[in-house]
Amino acid sequence: MRSGQDILVGFRRRWQLMLWLEITLYALGPAILSYLIFLNVFWAIAVFILVASIIIIFIKPWKHSLENVASYIDLHLDATEYSTGLLLVPEEKLSGLARIQQNRVTTRLVEKLKTIKPPHHLVRGAIILGSFILIGAVIYKYEVLTNLQGSQQPTITPEAIVFKPTDTTATVVQSPKLIRQELIIDYPNYTRVPSVETSNMDIKAVEGSRVSWKIQFDQEIKGVTMESMGNSYPMKLSDGNYTGASTLTSAGFYNFKFTDLQDRSYVSELYAIEVIKDKSPSVEIKGIKQFTSFAFNQDKKVSFTTTISDDFGIEDAYIIATVSKGSGESVKFREEKLNFNSKIPNGNKNMSLAKNINLDQMKMEPGDELYFYVEALDRKRPKPNTSRSETFFAVIKDTISDTFAVEGTMGVDLMPDYFRSQRQLIIDTEKLLKDKPKLSTKDYKSKSNELGFDQKVLRLKYAEFMGDESEFGGTAEGDVESPEEEGDHHEEDHEEEDPLAKYTHAHDSENEHNLVEEEKKEDPLEEYLHNHEDPEESTLFTQSLKSKLRQALNEMWDAELYLRLYTPEKSLPYQYRALKLIQEIKNSARIYVHRIGFDPPPIKEDKRLTGKIDEVSGYRKSAELAQEDAYPSIRVTLARLEQLISEKGTITEKDKLLFGQAGNELAEKAIEDLGKYLETLQQLKWISEDVAVPSEALVALQKGLFLALPELKPNAVKQQQQTSEINDLLLKELEIND
Repeated sequence: MRSGQDILVGFRRRWQLMLWLEITLYALGPAILSYLIFLNVFWAIAVFILVASIIIIFIKPWKHSLENVASYIDLHLDATEYSTGLLLVPEEKLSGLARIQQNRVTTRLVEKLKTIKPPHHLVRGAIILGSFILIGAVIYKYEVLTNLQGSQQPTITPEAIVFKPTDTTATVVQSPKLIRQELIIDYPNYTRVPSVETSNMDIKAVEGSRVSWKIQFDQEIKGVTMESMGNSYPMKLSDGNYTGASTLTSAGFYNFKFTDLQDRSYVSELYAIEVIKDKSPSVEIKGIKQFTSFAFNQDKKVSFTTTISDDFGIEDAYIIATVSKGSGESVKFREEKLNFNSKIPNGNKNMSLAKNINLDQMKMEPGDELYFYVEALDRKRPKPNTSRSETFFAVIKDTISDTFAVEGTMGVDLMPDYFRSQRQLIIDTEKLLKDKPKLSTKDYKSKSNELGFDQKVLRLKYAEFMGDESEFGGTAEGDVESPEEEGDHHEEDHEEEDPLAKYTHAHDSENEHNLVEEEKKEDPLEEYLHNHEDPEESTLFTQSLKSKLRQALNEMWDAELYLRLYTPEKSLPYQYRALKLIQEIKNSARIYVHRIGFDPPPIKEDKRLTGKIDEVSGYRKSAELAQEDAYPSIRVTLARLEQLISEKGTITEKDKLLFGQAGNELAEKAIEDLGKYLETLQQLKWISEDVAVPSEALVALQKGLFLALPELKPNAVKQQQQTSEINDLLLKELEIND
């Protein structure tokens, strides 16, 4: 039997072995990554040694002593009874009881030591190793670093333009060869981008750029044309070079075609034209709320900062401000164009502008409103791009409002001014309850009292439509007053009164809920009864609108009461009920308007209730709406290609015309994705130009056209099922017994 100390030494070796293996996993990942990047074994070995050395300093596999091993076993194996340390003490130095315990621990370690494992992070090391290998494989396969290094080079030497003869007849005459190709892109002047000269024929430039080509051959030819989107543009011969130019307006494709002195035609590959649109400026206003209000005695200044950016530079920016005065039909508007505090530098791509607007200098008075937004123009020519920010508002609160009364034959102005709706009151009440922990008791009660005043204003406004209360400026008798309003009358009224009188629902007061004249209210339940003798009350509604409006006013009154008592949580149920009643009133009004909007034709009394329907005929129209196929030529081309591949037939002149039409349909779709359909479009171009193509190219062309077609949507079709006499009898029997 092994001694206890030997067991601990073996466990320590296992522990150290796992730590060394963990270090190896950590260092192996960067080493493999460096090899896949540089393809150099010495670099990989150097990286492995460097990373392993750094990790060894942190992990220190040699630091674990037998005492650490004994402590770890005591913590993770209860059978040792925290006595593993006795195995490290010589037997002659132990007492009799300690020797017995030492033997027990040795026996239990032999039996159960395999149940615990040394601490390690091998799984984490394996994940890190796999991540490095995956990154290296991606870089190696797609040559990411090579492409990045190549994109930083100022010049690229692409492949030369490849021309293919359209005449398949063999000849001993040598074909002309291209010895020079040059593409010059002149960007618009406002972009301040220098001209680009390259031999790569693919074009990617800003809209409005001027593109020029120069092509030179080693021998004399008849002429060269540039073909683009079904149009041909002949190129001019100048000093041995064929030149052409065009202005970029839209994306597309183009190719070159020339004819030699023996009237043989040659056509090149297709090249993409990608047009970059000039973006509109980006405008954003910061440092101000979208709605700002000022009291008459405040410093009425609006300060904000505007950040503007554009891809090719900003030409101008200004503020459009509109001042509105008056209300109703007498409202007047005045629009002004304001400049920023500092001069705008012409051509900067990014700028931050500040502005201070003094409402007094704008000649604004109480009740006036200011609407303003920032408009920016870029340097695009001939017509610049224009952008504008969101509209911001600034209002001077009106401290004086006119009150209309009924006198003589004067009309009553029942059009309510701006006030909070019941839904807004509910939102503000819920927000107050949510912010209660953040507010002091004084602020909380003040906001609750303010909401109570807003509820009172809304109640009085709705009451105006019933003719109950006509004085909006003062407090009607029976209305709730805030503690502040009560203090204003303290000096005038010294008589004792009930302190809760203003906070209770006084149903017996002279005004509240009894605002109709006394002589008209002989029966207290009269206004809540459905009186069929009154033609105005005899309707199809189960409850009159006037009664519902009265209920809504009662709910608003109770909601105001609890808001005044600083208990908005009790006010919410009444507010919700008031909102529900208001919505029902609105919906009922809509139904009533809809009914009176239809005026049916008069009924002929001689034919009424006769039951004759001989002259009554129905009208039915049936039509099949079929969506027009956007790619008819492509579908016919696919069928023709299948026939050519299976029968190994020859391409006729009719086929060339068909393939050209399919190419036009594919070109419209290929503009949206320049790289996806370029090869398929090029093959269609060559076939329509009578370029000899192998049968394998026809298969690839067929596959490309299939991918270009949109996916068909499933169409449910009723299928006819074969039935027999036995099945019919069974179905009839089931119907009888059902």
